[in-house]
This record gives sequence, structure tokens and C-alpha cells, in this order.
Amino acid sequence: MTTPRELVAAEAEHGPGGLRERKKVATRHALGVAALRLAMARGLENVLVEDIAEAAGVSARTFNNYFGSKYEAICGLGFARAMRIGAALRERPASEPLWDAIVAAVMSEYGTADRVPDEDWMAGIRLVTSTPALRGEYLKVQAMTQYSLAEAIALRAGFKPGTSMFPRILAASVTAAVQAAMERWMHADPPIALAPVIRSSLAQLADGMRAVLPAPADPDPAARR
Repeated sequence: MTTPRELVAAEAEHGPGGLRERKKVATRHALGVAALRLAMARGLENVLVEDIAEAAGVSARTFNNYFGSKYEAICGLGFARAMRIGAALRERPASEPLWDAIVAAVMSEYGTADRVPDEDWMAGIRLVTSTPALRGEYLKVQAMTQYSLAEAIALRAGFKPGTSMFPRILAASVTAAVQAAMERWMHADPPIALAPVIRSSLAQLADGMRAVLPAPADPDPAARR
């Protein structure tokens, strides 16, 4: 059974580089988009794998090469986003402070979502994402986001694998902040833009940590003379 760490490592090693890999990424994306659009239009229970494949312009056999179910296909969009955030963090300038780099990496995926969505569109998204059968797949996406971020944080901060829990802890905190923002956005009435909520959630995480953690102890004044 493939572990989250192995999936993240494979994605980092075989990311979109060559033409063949770019085609695979494009096919995965097309299948995920088709699955989501059909689910919003018909209801997820009324969508077949064959329908998704046809909408994406591929065969059902090709679909099965990429996803094990229609639920996995829908959540595949979130998985791809998680991998891109981790990749974006690894590519940030080395001189950039870690937190600034994390925020920039997250917003590289959400920063363009500054428009308030249509109410009917939001209703469709809520209907699809509330399907109980998707919950397990969403949990996998959250795990992938944490692993992808943690790997990038460890690499950037110079931690050796397995030597510190800090990368996982920080990645989990960021993931939770994004999830909280997504939930606020999902249930807002009237609808609101997503990007400002993500920015606010990350800012609240940073501000909250500064507020609740004690300040460093003041060194002995005599030592500064």
C-alpha cells in the first residue's frame, strides 16, 4: 500500500516536466473537472464513470488508469492543488522568511479567487461536497496537503527526515487554517470571495501564535555589558 510520503515523493520526482507527464496531468485535471461539473449538474449519485470519461474525451478504461472511483476523481482536484502548493513552497526564494514563503505558496493556488461566486454555483458545490461518500476522499486530500507541505518545510528549513516533528506540526496548522477558511467560505450567506478568507485565516494563525506563545526570556542584563 502506497503511503502519503511515497505519493508526495513520487509527485515531486515525476512532476510536470516532459510532454508525456504534462499530458497525464492535463488528463487527470480534465477528469476531475468533468466529474465535479457533472455532479453539480445531475447530483453525484446520478453520475457514472462512463459519463465522466465521455465528458473528458477519454475512455472509461483511461479513467480507471487515473482514478478508482468518481469520488476520487472529484477529490483529485484537491490532491493536485496540495502537490502544487508543496512544489511552490520548494521554489520560493531561499532568502524569504519561512512563514512568508508558506503564505505565498498557499496563495499561489487561492490568490486569484477574489470574485464572489454565483449563489447557484455555490449551492451546487455545497450539495456535492456534503455527500457522505466523499468524506473519506477529502480526508485523504487533507493528509496529502499536510505531507506535501511538511516535506517542503523540512527541506526549506534544513530538517533531516524524521529528526523533528516541527514540519508536520506547522503543516498541520496551515492545513487547518485553510480548511477553516474553506468552511467559512462554503457556508457564507450571501456568498463571499475565497481568497480574502484564506488570507485572513493564515493571518489569524500567525497573529494567534504570537499572542499565545510567551515572549523569549530576557537575557541577563549583565551579559549584555
